[in-house]
Amino acid sequence: MARLVVPALAALLLASALLSLSLGSAAVPVFGGLSDWLAGEASLGAIVIGEIRLPRTLLAIGVGAALGLSGAALQGLLRNPLADPALTGASQGAALGAAAVFYFGLLPQLGSAAPAVAGLAGALAALLLMLALAGSARPSMVIMAGLAISTLAGAALATVLNFAPNPYAMQELVFWLLGSVSERGLEHLALLLPALLAGSALVFSQRRLLAGLSLGEQVAQSMGLNVARGGRILVLGAALLVGGSVAVAGTIGFVGLLVPHLVRPLVRHRPERMLLPSALAGGCLVCLADVCVRLLPPGRELKLGVLTALLGAPLFIWLVWRERNRWS
Repeated sequence: MARLVVPALAALLLASALLSLSLGSAAVPVFGGLSDWLAGEASLGAIVIGEIRLPRTLLAIGVGAALGLSGAALQGLLRNPLADPALTGASQGAALGAAAVFYFGLLPQLGSAAPAVAGLAGALAALLLMLALAGSARPSMVIMAGLAISTLAGAALATVLNFAPNPYAMQELVFWLLGSVSERGLEHLALLLPALLAGSALVFSQRRLLAGLSLGEQVAQSMGLNVARGGRILVLGAALLVGGSVAVAGTIGFVGLLVPHLVRPLVRHRPERMLLPSALAGGCLVCLADVCVRLLPPGRELKLGVLTALLGAPLFIWLVWRERNRWS
């Protein structure tokens, strides 16, 4: 069964992407629109599919994959099923960077991509501060440093919200922080892609460490693994993933925390085998959640981050209750 997990999730991801591309107020053929868009034709299908639905779908998949993979990496590193990607501090740093754009009007020449660029810069700054504070300590100390930087960035973000120059700027910032992949273009995907590739490469490079840590830290060291160095690489990769996703889509909660729980029984609780399935499942989850957002009655759109929280919180409570009954 474990061998079928990746192909099944890949097929589900493809089906989710096709559903997302075909859903909308304008009835246009998906493959015809993609063909026209690739050929450079200015048809209705090319505009709707290539410039509106395709960026939104790919961004939802990329953000979900980044959050799912970062959650699996941190939970495997800390051997803690409650570890969340926000522990690295990059999430709050990205949110603070984007908030600076709304507050100070920075980077006007970048247009709609300005919050994403500033968010990536904020995530990078938070990551550098976290690594400088942690030094060459153990992974647990790295996470503590991440929590400290996250708290500091969260306080600064609250200050920015408190002193917003006008109600409209604060409303725009709050709506952005709620999380969404709507009204995003290919330029946002281009910003996410380097962080996604670099973070994924760092995380997958430490699969052997995750396998060793599942048997205990002493066993991992006896296998010749550098736990401190590998742990820092894993945290760095997770921070790049979550920082990039928050920078382009805002805060989308519970994905990185919940997806590894859903995948873990399918891979026999092996942390090194959870990485790719968690990325695929995260992409499916966020893509399908975005489809649900578009299926709601027209009017004020429910933000994607709000929907994932509404769906994820009860499911996570059920998972905690199930684990409690298993151990009682």
